[in-house]
Amino acid sequence: MELFVSTVKGLTDNLLQKQTTEYDQVIEKLFSEVSGLEDFPKIQNPQLEECAIQLWNWAVTKNVGSTIMRHVACSLLYCCEPENPTEGVIRKQILMASKTGRTWLDCKNPQMADNFLRLAVKALIQGNNNDAVVYMQRCKDMLQRLPKDTAYLSIMCYNFGIDTYNLKKFEESAFWLSQSYEIGKMNVKYTPESEVQAKVLRLLASVYLEWDCQRFQEKALNAVSLANKEFTSASGLYLKIRILVRCGASDDHIGAGLNEMLESKVSLEVCLSTVKLLMSEDREVLAFDYLKRVCQHFESSPDLGTALVLHIELLLQKGRELLAKQKIEDIITGHYTGKQLTPQALKRLHVMLWDKASEHFEANNYSEALQWYNYSLSFFKAGQTEPNSAKLQRNRASCFLMLKQLEKAKEAIKEAERCDPDSIFTQFSVYKIAVQRTMWRKVSANISPVEAVNAMGRLSKSPSVSEDGLLVSENAASNLFSLAAQIALENEQQETAMKVLGSLCENSKDESQVLTALRCLVRLVLSTIEKSREEMRNVDMEVLLPYLKMAWNSALQCESCPNRMRDFFLSQLCPPDRTLLMGQKTCLLMAAAASLELCRKSPHSGQDPTDTLLLLYEFEARAKLNDPKVETVLESVLELEHVETKVLETIAALAMEPPAHYPLLCKKALRCVHSLIKLSLPSGVSEVEARVLKEVWDYYEEALSIITAAPDDFPEMETLWLLTRAWNTGILLYSLAQYPEAERWCGLAMRFIRHLGSLQESYETKVQDGGEEGGISGLYTEILDRLDRAKKNLVMEE
Repeated sequence: MELFVSTVKGLTDNLLQKQTTEYDQVIEKLFSEVSGLEDFPKIQNPQLEECAIQLWNWAVTKNVGSTIMRHVACSLLYCCEPENPTEGVIRKQILMASKTGRTWLDCKNPQMADNFLRLAVKALIQGNNNDAVVYMQRCKDMLQRLPKDTAYLSIMCYNFGIDTYNLKKFEESAFWLSQSYEIGKMNVKYTPESEVQAKVLRLLASVYLEWDCQRFQEKALNAVSLANKEFTSASGLYLKIRILVRCGASDDHIGAGLNEMLESKVSLEVCLSTVKLLMSEDREVLAFDYLKRVCQHFESSPDLGTALVLHIELLLQKGRELLAKQKIEDIITGHYTGKQLTPQALKRLHVMLWDKASEHFEANNYSEALQWYNYSLSFFKAGQTEPNSAKLQRNRASCFLMLKQLEKAKEAIKEAERCDPDSIFTQFSVYKIAVQRTMWRKVSANISPVEAVNAMGRLSKSPSVSEDGLLVSENAASNLFSLAAQIALENEQQETAMKVLGSLCENSKDESQVLTALRCLVRLVLSTIEKSREEMRNVDMEVLLPYLKMAWNSALQCESCPNRMRDFFLSQLCPPDRTLLMGQKTCLLMAAAASLELCRKSPHSGQDPTDTLLLLYEFEARAKLNDPKVETVLESVLELEHVETKVLETIAALAMEPPAHYPLLCKKALRCVHSLIKLSLPSGVSEVEARVLKEVWDYYEEALSIITAAPDDFPEMETLWLLTRAWNTGILLYSLAQYPEAERWCGLAMRFIRHLGSLQESYETKVQDGGEEGGISGLYTEILDRLDRAKKNLVMEE
């Protein structure tokens, strides 16, 4: 690209300096260089822009090669267009491109002038709608000389209309679409096809509709009417109905539009969409009347069922169930007389029927629910297994059960078993019927609750248990067992409930669910024992023992969960038998072991701040109330296993906080802090550890804060002891060449001098510990000097 820029620059300079006889050769070279620039990326070069302007000015002042030079200049200007052009750059582009296009048109070369029309597109995209309108008008004027471009300009305006419509600029969109239609009518020979013109007018009508339907009602209707005259289409007829409905037209006007739609032989789908439109706009009478006529009009169509099903759906939506039932019965009759619904329409009808049945069942209207299920059953062929037939029979059986019609329920379930014998849901329905029959003393030899429960247990273990082709989860099977137990208890059949709970314990893998079932089972057995005669109690206990064994095994499986393990082991239901008493003893022992394991895994009791907080609250309350028992609270604090220095600091502060005044208790708490420091400080060189120093430093900070808060109540000797130990620690660290730490600890000791009271003056000139003497100020200055020298030496060594 650098070569291209230098070449253009050189040719431009040559052109500006050449004599008249040499212009043509340079112009041809420039034109050759810029040809095909549109295929290259933009070149951000100010020299190119300067060349473009120089060449344009030269072309304006000279009459030689004006058209070609304008073309070259315009191409160069667009070639160096910035990413975000300013308004000034855009205006230059518009001016140069429009002039270039005009000169090419004057040369009878409209192909080269195409850039001029594309300029209007670019101006519009950049939001310069007014400029685009101006250039469109100029293009329109040129159509007298170039009539073949009529269709091109019309479609371009149509595209502008689409763009502005998508941007919700309805006023601009309406203008461009109107111009598109007008331009298309300017020359009959070169006008766009009628179908295209109708498309333009339909979009124009839609613009008026969305812009302001009431304000532009007439314009919208005129546009869509013109569109339908140009080319009648289903979309145009539907749009007309939509405009009439939205504008609040009378039923007569809308009816005329509906007649026009039927006469134009539009598709059934469009007619049904129109019905839905009328229903959504609360034109119910018109909708049902038109739907009736549509059904008559498409009576011989194979898709008539779609209209019939929609009719039923709309009737149900409006609560006209009686009429809907009549329509359903007509469809059932037609189903067996050669007028079957399409599979899609039949599926949709089944969904509506089941929804309606479910609605009535939830409202406890079981007879109505059964009738709607029977309507659905009418479409199933007798003796054939079809999808959802087993589920349908189970739903019917549920309705029969609620209506106390056990024999019919039994027949429905037999059919469900025939259709889907391996469904746990079918066996659950068998169980419900068996429970009902047992309650009413109608026990049958071929059906019993226990058998149904056993069958459910077998099916729950099968990996292929399915419902409508979907895999049934283990939780679903367990939930069915829970529901079965609830049904048995509601019907006062405790033995059946015990059997169900036993099956739940055997088949469920949910530990929590098993534990709950065991608890319920134990309660049931105990209540049975209490009500039974003495000779029956041993029998009942024999029934319970297998479940105690199950509880034991479950506990052993819960090794990772001591809490649940303890619950399983806690069983004291054994009778006074030596062997069983040993088992009871073992259970209690294992429960205790599980509890100990829980204790081991729980946070340490010493880490629980509750006791400490309670004692602090009690100390503060008794101190404020001047209660003589306040000292016993301090003793309780000191007896705790782990006492933090912060607690002792808080007690010392509370003891001296008005209205409390307990200096002795304050000193006692501070002596404990003294002891903590004494125990923690190093006694030799080998014991100086950063962790220990950090802990003792915290003790010192707390002690200093206590002394600062109540300087008159803190013993001078305690302050002196703290100062001495801090100073000696700094000297020890200095001897170990730990200079920064030594400076910190010596500085800490200096901070205690101001709190020595009567001893302050004496210890400003002397400090003694183990026989070592020296002025504090002098020693501290010497330490700082040595520390500076040591730091300098370390720097030099590095």
